[in-house]
Amino acid sequence: MAHPAGSLPTPSRPRMTFEEFLRSPYRRAEWVNGEVLELSPENLEHSTIGGFLYALLAFFAEQHDLGRVLTGFLMKTGPGLAGRVPDLLVLCGENEHRIRRNYIEGPADIAVEIVSPDSATRDRETKLREYENGGVREYWLIDPLERKATFYSLEGQRFVVLPVETDGKVQSRVFPGLWLRPEWLLSEPRPKLAEVLRDWGLL
Repeated sequence: MAHPAGSLPTPSRPRMTFEEFLRSPYRRAEWVNGEVLELSPENLEHSTIGGFLYALLAFFAEQHDLGRVLTGFLMKTGPGLAGRVPDLLVLCGENEHRIRRNYIEGPADIAVEIVSPDSATRDRETKLREYENGGVREYWLIDPLERKATFYSLEGQRFVVLPVETDGKVQSRVFPGLWLRPEWLLSEPRPKLAEVLRDWGLL
């Protein structure tokens, strides 16, 4: 069948069980309803924000002995839910037993997604519902497209939005003492790591 000029056919997605997916050669991919969804390469802004946030969270977790910060790691929050690869995962020390060789069996304490043009609906809507249903304690949605960062916290079985306080800070409920300013993640240039650590009282 001919395709319109400039367009490409949508490739079929491989079908397999989650167990087969874990043994497959797919690396940058998610497992959704029995299908393999290969992810697009990261763009520069996505990679820059992710690297900045990873450096902050990894230092904070190490200094306070709070657990693990993982990047590009598969998470399956529960039976019947997709296997997703959040841009960043934070797992408290008491939940490190959920880590398997190549995925987390159960929810992370914090899952972070950085929105790209091809992931906007998936991150803003689909993953929001999945992470809520799967028991992720906080979902941080960093949206460079809309110049917005939204921090969700699980209350009961529903996500609520964490408020931006009068001083411009958003306080995590997972890690007491961990706070961020949304503009750190969305502005150019971003603050130096040392500046943020001094604000946190870690330097």
